Amino acid sequence: MTDMLVKLYNLPESWPDFSNLVPPEIKIRKPLGAEKSLIVQWVRENFSEIWASEIDISFSRSPVSCYIAQQDRKVIGFAGYDATALGYFGPIGVVEAFQGKRIGKALLAACLLEMKIKGYGYAIIG
Repeated sequence: MTDMLVKLYNLPESWPDFSNLVPPEIKIRKPLGAEKSLIVQWVRENFSEIWASEIDISFSRSPVSCYIAQQDRKVIGFAGYDATALGYFGPIGVVEAFQGKRIGKALLAACLLEMKIKGYGYAIIG
């Protein structure tokens, strides 16, 4: 399978209202630095050690290069960028019980739009 190249310069300039993408009880946000160990452990437990390592790297970026999805303060999804290498999107994951609710789409959009704002022309999805 080949990498996908996303033209970030074709994305709209304005930040979308994520409340239109996901149910109102779902919040998409950047995690705080103090949440690092909790989020990395959650990714490890729900997905894989490799993805946990990549999200750990995303916390070393300034600003943090990942987003989380929460319902009732419980993490249900995540997405990151600049973890595998600069300019790469991923990893991304949403727990099975919440798949099909456009949470992944909202997490993807948040990361890609932030990459655009940072000045990236393209994002690579490996």
